[in-house]
Amino acid sequence: MFNKVLVFLLVFSVFGGVHAKDAYVIGPGDVLSISVWKEEDMQKEVLVKPDGAISFPLIGDVNAKGMSTSDLKNDISNRLKEFIPNPVVTVSVLKSNSNKIYVIGKVIRPGEYITSNYMDVLQALSLAGGPNPFAETDEIKIIRRVGDDKEVYEFDYDEVMSGNRLEMNIILKAGDTVVVP
Repeated sequence: MFNKVLVFLLVFSVFGGVHAKDAYVIGPGDVLSISVWKEEDMQKEVLVKPDGAISFPLIGDVNAKGMSTSDLKNDISNRLKEFIPNPVVTVSVLKSNSNKIYVIGKVIRPGEYITSNYMDVLQALSLAGGPNPFAETDEIKIIRRVGDDKEVYEFDYDEVMSGNRLEMNIILKAGDTVVVP
């Protein structure tokens, strides 16, 4: 039995383990649970403010935007060391509100969708009920804001559905808009 568990852990770590790039990225609107072991007054549910900051006792405001829960836990632990010896901090996401994408235009259910970190264009179109009969499926665009600029990606639904040009089926990022003309 021990050998089976050891083999599973080895295979999991090599092929299916959790990687840093797969970590959830915290963003504005998320609700987090933060607790410090053996510190009853330091168990809080916090809202990530629009500027990406959270407030926590003793340490004040902490920028959480763009961090993983593990990164935030380490940051809070380091800041608390000034007040608490060897703090054991736990950070978890109670409600994900920051990973929103938008699907607009000629789809069955246009709107705003809260997603996981890894949703591609086909999955987003599926959430929206798919293109309606009047959609120009060969002219779909994905608009991504990058700072003050924007990037536009083309997506040909029919090509991707037929197994061609699969590189067009990109992973969407928070804030992306899929436009179906």
